[in-house]
Amino acid sequence: MIRKLWKDLWRVLAFTGLLWVAWSASKLVDIMFLTLQPRTFSGLIGVATMPLIHEDLNHLLGNTIPLTVLLLMLQTTQKHWPRILAALWLFSGLLVWSLGISEKYTGASTLIYATAAWLITAAFLERRMLAIAAAVLVPVLFGPLFWGLFPTAGSHVPWDGHLLGAVAGAALARTIIRSSDNTTDNRENSRNQPHS
Repeated sequence: MIRKLWKDLWRVLAFTGLLWVAWSASKLVDIMFLTLQPRTFSGLIGVATMPLIHEDLNHLLGNTIPLTVLLLMLQTTQKHWPRILAALWLFSGLLVWSLGISEKYTGASTLIYATAAWLITAAFLERRMLAIAAAVLVPVLFGPLFWGLFPTAGSHVPWDGHLLGAVAGAALARTIIRSSDNTTDNRENSRNQPHS
């Protein structure tokens, strides 16, 4: 168990390390053209790149720790976590690109809220002890993140990106888990059917 957790941690750190690689690159070249700008063709690239782009070191540090912890929870509770992470990344980005109200978006906070919402929604749907434990830990560890979902978070906080990320995470969990349950039920029913 300890060996698996250690291996999982290194996988997550390798992933979050990409944020630091991108930030280091931004010190050498201007990469702000990779930000997400809603409903613009040039800003569409941000769907793929937004979580990697951070305004400054404080922004990067503020996102690195929660993203690392949440991704470790996701990896521990979900067998197909790389696919889930890719879906959360793309769907949350597309929602922000389609519905965002700010001029531009940077950083991994949308992905953070999407992952947190996935973990909580998955716990309700799956009712597995490990998933429930992770869902309970989300508000315990990151309770203040809740206020980032509202305009009262402050004018400098892209609250709508946070909210859209959370919507994306909850919607994906509901869709993917229920689809998986239906597939499992259909297989069970086919096995139980009498053969002529």
